[in-house]
Amino acid sequence: MLHRSKLARVLAVALPALVLILVIAAGGAQEQTNQSLFDPVYNIYRQIESYFYKPDQIDADEALYGAMRGVVESLDDPYSEFLDPEDRERFEESLEGEFSGVGIEITLVDGVLTVITPLVGTPAEAAGMLAGDVILLIDGESTEGITLSEAAYRIRGEIGTTVVLTVRHEDGVTEDIAIVRDTIVIEPVESELKAEGTIGYIRILRFETDTSLEVDRALSSFDLDSLTGLILDLRSNAGGLMDQAITVAGRFVDEGIVLRTDSRIQGKRNYYTRSNNVPNLPLAVLVNRGTASAAEILSGAIRDNEMGILIGEKTFGKGVFQQVIGFTDGSALKITTGEYFTPNGTVVNNVGIMPDIEVGDDDPIDAAIAWIQEHAGMLMPIDLGPSPSPETETEPETEPVPTP
Repeated sequence: MLHRSKLARVLAVALPALVLILVIAAGGAQEQTNQSLFDPVYNIYRQIESYFYKPDQIDADEALYGAMRGVVESLDDPYSEFLDPEDRERFEESLEGEFSGVGIEITLVDGVLTVITPLVGTPAEAAGMLAGDVILLIDGESTEGITLSEAAYRIRGEIGTTVVLTVRHEDGVTEDIAIVRDTIVIEPVESELKAEGTIGYIRILRFETDTSLEVDRALSSFDLDSLTGLILDLRSNAGGLMDQAITVAGRFVDEGIVLRTDSRIQGKRNYYTRSNNVPNLPLAVLVNRGTASAAEILSGAIRDNEMGILIGEKTFGKGVFQQVIGFTDGSALKITTGEYFTPNGTVVNNVGIMPDIEVGDDDPIDAAIAWIQEHAGMLMPIDLGPSPSPETETEPETEPVPTP
């Protein structure tokens, strides 16, 4: 029987690798953009005040917020957006509180609203939503030009109500999918024994605040000395908190770099682990196209350090992280500040990570069990031959989306 974490919690989805801050703390002075560059925007507003024939429709705050949205949209970055006070409140509710929704992780791919993955056990999964689906309409209204926050708000709603998503599947078939909204509850870590009690299985569905603690509890529930191997299931895990992915990586990697980042604020930085209390049993990590962000961090850390192999499908390829900068009027700027790379310097963003063993229609758990049994009695690292070549690489340096 599947043993779930005792602490069931409502899904509070942070953007993958999201860091919340209230002020910018940057070392060194930044060259200031000449403020006169934006004088024409103010001049346009003055002309509107003077000439628009319905002055009662002029709202200074809305005009300002609209201009700010335009500045951010000019970045052409799907993860950066301006949040007015109402948008910010809804965003923070999705991170911290119980809310109604359908349970899908979404992103913008070339400006098109796309499903990263339906979350396990949610109405979206039950209704037939698939990773890679393009959402064309929400209740009959086009998603062209939509932001992620707006899409999340339109898909969410009262429990028991229905939202109709018109989607185009990757095979080209267009379908109207009606989904009844419900409270989204995800237990981030599940565990059980497989192969007649000889293989420990841990599934991580989200990287939340206590995910590393729940992984520790799962590991401690196993008699590790009697196991022949471990399976770590990261399928349909769209990410979460970067620090939790790094901490969990330290449970399986003895010593070394588990992540490289390059950000505007901190520059190039490496994250290390220096100890590991878990026996280096043969480890199979299950991934699919819904494996993204923090889950890709963990996958890359284990594979690049030769502490396990990846089985399944190529991952999503979300290799950037964001900060949210709050302003005194209640609005906020959510902006991409950096990119991360696997320990070997492999680019993840818009590329993804190829598995060592690709599995099509077969059950990847069966493939993982077979691989572990084949290597029973061995300890990682095992000589597995060359890993799949990365599609893009960077030169190695030394030295955490609202969910509808």
